[in-house]
Amino acid sequence: MQRQNDAPRADAPGFVALSARRIDAVLERWLPTAADVPGRIHASMRWSALAPGKRLRPSLVYATGQALGADDALLDAPAAALELIHAFSLVHDDLPAMDDDDLRRGRPTNHRQFDEATAILAGDALCCLAFELLAREMPAGDLVQPLIAALGEATGTRGMIGGQVLDLLAENGPKDLEVVRAIHLRKTGALIRAACCMGAIAARADRSALAAVTRYGEHLGLAFQITDDILDETSTAEQLGKATRKDMERGKLTWPAVVGLEAARRDAHQCADEARRVIAPYDGGGLLGALADWVSGRDH
Repeated sequence: MQRQNDAPRADAPGFVALSARRIDAVLERWLPTAADVPGRIHASMRWSALAPGKRLRPSLVYATGQALGADDALLDAPAAALELIHAFSLVHDDLPAMDDDDLRRGRPTNHRQFDEATAILAGDALCCLAFELLAREMPAGDLVQPLIAALGEATGTRGMIGGQVLDLLAENGPKDLEVVRAIHLRKTGALIRAACCMGAIAARADRSALAAVTRYGEHLGLAFQITDDILDETSTAEQLGKATRKDMERGKLTWPAVVGLEAARRDAHQCADEARRVIAPYDGGGLLGALADWVSGRDH
């Protein structure tokens, strides 16, 4: 298998595809099989964790870690743990009590493929497995504590889960861009920012590099979610692999709902530009900048 460090540094789609293949192999090794008792929960976990997807978050762990000098062997565990947390978040986000979606990544959501109780427990189990994998698989033991702290904070009420709560509370509320920003920075942005920070932690980055990577991740997270909001209004379910225009129907606060589509496109590109600017001193191969452009220019 070709090493990640041999990939064309500024080929963002190629790098993401290569990262996806690498991280899927790590997940395949760690996820219990349906033959392991209780088989139903393990089948449910695998349904969501191994579903086809971009694997952007683990790709960012590899990209930032490599840019700061880390070997891939130090990046596999944090990348896999982060993808498991992301899978857990999607399983729960799709539940009837949350966004109530039937389609994810081009196939039935977990609670539709199995049942609601199994989906809840599968999400819980994926979250637990993420931290177990990180604690057991990380080759450098002294890095486990800061990595777990970063992942836990990004997952909890100061991160993704907190953003989900804010999102639910804001439904059918006033159109306030600062509220949308707060939701996006937590619900989506926290895990994207954590991906960048965890790559830097694995590379033993100094304080200035870690601060730059954190700012890069924050701007990148906003660019990603604003673009996602735009695609929800302009794309089809076939293109995105999930239901579209549901945010509008449910009265969710989105960037285009507040500022309009054209202004949202402008803002997404501005966030990508700012991400590229703050990371430039550490982006020797240009990959991190290319990833920012790819995130804001994607069509699915």
